[in-house]
Amino acid sequence: MGFKPGQLVQEYGWDDQVDEAFREAVEDLVGSELLDEDADDVPDVVLCWYREGDGDLVDALVDAITDLADGGVVWLLTPKKGRPGHVTAAEIDEAAPTAGLHATSSVSACANWAGTRMTTPKNGRR
Repeated sequence: MGFKPGQLVQEYGWDDQVDEAFREAVEDLVGSELLDEDADDVPDVVLCWYREGDGDLVDALVDAITDLADGGVVWLLTPKKGRPGHVTAAEIDEAAPTAGLHATSSVSACANWAGTRMTTPKNGRR
């Protein structure tokens, strides 16, 4: 997923259903703890855990990019198909441009979660 040592990674949407082993692996790769939603730092990467029923996806994505560094990446993490809280690719594809993002690729992030990589447009986010 492209995490690098020294990157600041902020996390949105954490709860007790997220994959703790995945979180720990990211922390090991970047060499620091994940920043919470209230951090004042400028993150290089945002992890946005989102499940169907968590509210408006566009709002969640807009919150995720509020402090994102120029050239930063948002990884939208959603439950895989067949898991409770699954979000369809069509919902993600519809929400991304409204939030000012472009979905570039999808991966199997871990056992129960899929990841969609999102970037801001090259000509600026707004």
